[in-house]
Amino acid sequence: MTGSSSEHPEYAEKTGFETRAIHAGYEPDPTTGAVIPPIFATSTYKQDGVGGLRGGYEYSRSANPTRTALEATLAALEGGERGFAFASGLAAEHTLLQALCAPGDHVVVPDDAYGGTYRLFAKVEQPWGLAHTPARVSDVDAVRAALRPGQTRVVWVETPTNPLLNIGDIEALAGVAHEAGALLVVDNTFASPYLQQPLGLGADVVVHSTTKYCGGHSDVVGGALVVRDLEVAERIAFHQNSIGAVAGPFDAWLTLRGLKTLAVRMDRHCDNAEKVVEFLGGHPAVSQVIYPGLEEHPGHAVASRQMSRYGGIVSFRVAAGEQAAVDACGRARVFTLAESLGGIESLIEHPGRMTHASVVGTELEVPADLVRLSVGIETAEDLLADLDRALSVG
Repeated sequence: MTGSSSEHPEYAEKTGFETRAIHAGYEPDPTTGAVIPPIFATSTYKQDGVGGLRGGYEYSRSANPTRTALEATLAALEGGERGFAFASGLAAEHTLLQALCAPGDHVVVPDDAYGGTYRLFAKVEQPWGLAHTPARVSDVDAVRAALRPGQTRVVWVETPTNPLLNIGDIEALAGVAHEAGALLVVDNTFASPYLQQPLGLGADVVVHSTTKYCGGHSDVVGGALVVRDLEVAERIAFHQNSIGAVAGPFDAWLTLRGLKTLAVRMDRHCDNAEKVVEFLGGHPAVSQVIYPGLEEHPGHAVASRQMSRYGGIVSFRVAAGEQAAVDACGRARVFTLAESLGGIESLIEHPGRMTHASVVGTELEVPADLVRLSVGIETAEDLLADLDRALSVG
């Protein structure tokens, strides 16, 4: 019921990622032999006498067998002790902050964080009493300087960041955080567990919007936490149950289904992204391509060390400026103009007016000529033709 990777130890470390994604977290049903976990669409469970719980289940806010299977699979894929599934990525983030922090505490956050995460810190957690300081995650010294000894409880890192794809050195940042008595939290949404394993590099907690690559099909909203320390896990478990923003059984089932094909999807996302990067690098309408796989990217060396590949997100700047960037987004056809990322379909967006509109006018504001792509798994030649058409003028 706990979502621990130790529930199926044969899949924890002895098998490959793809095998764990398919088998960890669930054994075929002993009654029917069903190889896929059922959707347990129930809110409550019959007790065998007062307090006689079957498998520890009493109420589906506290635990549900479908959610348990998802949580155990997430823990196995991230190499953690326990996983927790939530109704959204932001629900996971809020629950984590409530579990780890108290009014008067302080958190270091990325200076180019996802707009929804920054809104959570600035508009929800700060009025509650949790202070935050933005710092560039690619600059270890800047993160160290942002710490407040005795007050900082969490160093919050996205790597790659959204949407500027900056890279944080997880191992180095873990050292900085731990020296200050803080925990390192890594948002691993962009990389996914397949490309990056933050807990193995010293992070304490991994955060996911499972809406993105973990689900992978743009048909479910969800979030997750995976931790490597059981004391931290107990605090999160208490707050998960108390706050109640948990993944429902159908959402958990969809996400679990998505995880089973994560590896093959990520390989195709990366293949297509590399072709898109090469194409954009030679296009006259593009002034800069931002992708950690490029040798000129300032975080390339670190990304090469801690990621197996560089992911499916590509950002670029349009030479003619903001309106040209907006117009290019509107002309795309194979790339769908939409927020979010990580689905099988390719998406295009203008961060300054869409996902990051909430940080306009703050120190987290992104360039107005920036376009972000979530490169899907379509035929690569069709994606390149679509981008060429979108960037053409006249």
